[in-house]
Amino acid sequence: MSTVSIDIRRARLDDAAGIAAVHDQAWRYAYRGILPGIDLERMVERRGPAWWSKAIRRHVMVLVLEVDGQVVGYATVGPSRMRTLPYKGEIYEIYLLPQYQGLGLGRRLFQAARRTLGDLKFNGLAVRALRANDGAVGFYRRLGGRTVVETGERVGDTVLPVLVFGWDAG
Repeated sequence: MSTVSIDIRRARLDDAAGIAAVHDQAWRYAYRGILPGIDLERMVERRGPAWWSKAIRRHVMVLVLEVDGQVVGYATVGPSRMRTLPYKGEIYEIYLLPQYQGLGLGRRLFQAARRTLGDLKFNGLAVRALRANDGAVGFYRRLGGRTVVETGERVGDTVLPVLVFGWDAG
């Protein structure tokens, strides 16, 4: 019999390459056909291991999801950038390697990110998702998020519709 270990913890410097690999694969999977190709490539290339090392050194709150010691997902969290909303916390990013999606691990990572925000006294939670990203939109709705704002985000020369989901403190 074999046992699989699943852990969620704060990122360390030696996680930078694993986080970069998750970012690369998850972004290509999620945004191919949504983001213009050249813009997607630029965004993925910019977020290599050196970028993540710098973020971790600067104390950006990055949580990693490990399966048997391998980083297969990550979330970044902090104070909400949307100050007009009543939500004090924000999950800036939450991504899993494509082969680990649909197994309940994203839900576990989301719940850990939400707990972390609560521990930091950031009550309530907001998350932004591109409207065309059906996977993310469905994920947040299944987790009880309600659309509180529709806005847009400029990516290169294109403005893409964005949905902002909110959760009350709890």
